[in-house]
Amino acid sequence: MQLYKDQNLKVHNSLSGKKEVFQPINEGHVGMYVCGPTVYSNVHLGNCRTFMSFDMIFRYFKHLGYKVRYVRNITDAGHLENDADDGEDKIAKKAKLEQIEPMEVVQRYTVDFHNTLQQFNLLPPSIEPTATGHIIEQIEIIKDILEKGFAYEVNGSVYFDVVKFNKDHEYGKLSGRKLEDMIANTRELTAQDEKQNPQDFALWKKAEPQHIMRWPSPWGDGFPGWHLECTAMSTKYLGETFDIHGGGMDLKFPHHECEIAQAEASTGKSPVKYWLHANMLTLNGKKMSKSTGNNIYPSEIISGNNDILSKAYSPATVRFFMMQAHYTSILDLSDDALQASEKGYNRLMDALNCLDGLKTGASSDFNVEAWKQKCYDAMNDDFNTPILIAHLFDAVKHINLIKEDKETITEADKALLASTMNSFVYDVLGIENQSMGQNDSNALNGVMELLIELRNEARANKDFATSDKIRDELTALGIQLKDGKDGTTFSIN
Repeated sequence: MQLYKDQNLKVHNSLSGKKEVFQPINEGHVGMYVCGPTVYSNVHLGNCRTFMSFDMIFRYFKHLGYKVRYVRNITDAGHLENDADDGEDKIAKKAKLEQIEPMEVVQRYTVDFHNTLQQFNLLPPSIEPTATGHIIEQIEIIKDILEKGFAYEVNGSVYFDVVKFNKDHEYGKLSGRKLEDMIANTRELTAQDEKQNPQDFALWKKAEPQHIMRWPSPWGDGFPGWHLECTAMSTKYLGETFDIHGGGMDLKFPHHECEIAQAEASTGKSPVKYWLHANMLTLNGKKMSKSTGNNIYPSEIISGNNDILSKAYSPATVRFFMMQAHYTSILDLSDDALQASEKGYNRLMDALNCLDGLKTGASSDFNVEAWKQKCYDAMNDDFNTPILIAHLFDAVKHINLIKEDKETITEADKALLASTMNSFVYDVLGIENQSMGQNDSNALNGVMELLIELRNEARANKDFATSDKIRDELTALGIQLKDGKDGTTFSIN
């Protein structure tokens, strides 16, 4: 299947600030790199949203028939506090607090990261390299940048010379910042600073005696700069120039800006054709923050063990909620929003579950072929999942009308509808059918048959208070009764 030849996919390129037609460097192939987690704590929900967004993008490229190499790294060293060039390594700090080895910290939270993403049905990347596994490659890039005159060594540390680089290149082009403005708004260097300019950033840092994580290098024992790790891993597995680099909006500056500078200084080439950035997740209208308590972890949503939400929500409901917003939009998490998503998810799954049993006729009241193209048009417009979901619910409306004998569909259109719905819901959006198992479903059906029978008896005896009570109580529980010519049916909203 090579659907990509028939599609006009556009992506929003952060580098140009515009939507551009996606044209891969090598036809039929996509190279995509996404900045992974720094594994010093449990993965938070904002991270999950970013990885879920790029999982959806990965899935859509695969659905279109591209051969995708998706690289998502693990940062297990070199990421200092506050994303700065000074201070403690986040992982080493956690290791000291817990009095364990840094690699124990890495192992624990890498396992948590994988388990969490698995619950949300994310596909594993093609390659998941670690920063510590690529120290040699990072040292070689530093040597190359030094040789080309865009870096300098001071007391065993190596810094990238931003001012010199900016003479012939444009530092700040991704984030839209001008170096002159950055310099004007930065404090003067103190006598203790090793940098020649405040904007310079570390490629290699000398390890002080107390620093646990350290490696030998031509400049003495030390550790790599955070920005350098991604340059080394992305170019090793995807080449000096590759198709897509993704990550959270918060990484645009300085992390991704520094990646561009390092790669251009080393190879003379712009490393990435399309930069894609996912936006942030807020909680009850405010930025998520552990310090203020306005924070919730994925496990707390799934278990219901939190003081923020009224109940537990399934991973599929949370993923469906995430897909209802465009990946570049800020998304606000709240109890009301999750409850609405749960109802929508249940409606979608009910429709999918009854697709096979739909009766077919000689004609179709629903133009399935035109609807299918609308679904592709939505995804081809920078992966517009909210518009896609609106089209899926248009199909849900028709499925319910066909089920109630108010519309008809041919056998061929039914097959096309089923395959398209399944492809977009399960394969592209990655939403699992976590509706009830067979035993639960049988039990519910039995209880509902009994309640419908009791309601029918009450109505026959003109006991409308009881019949209305049964209907109203079920409605409050999210179960809708529908009286039709063939009897009473129910659906879960």
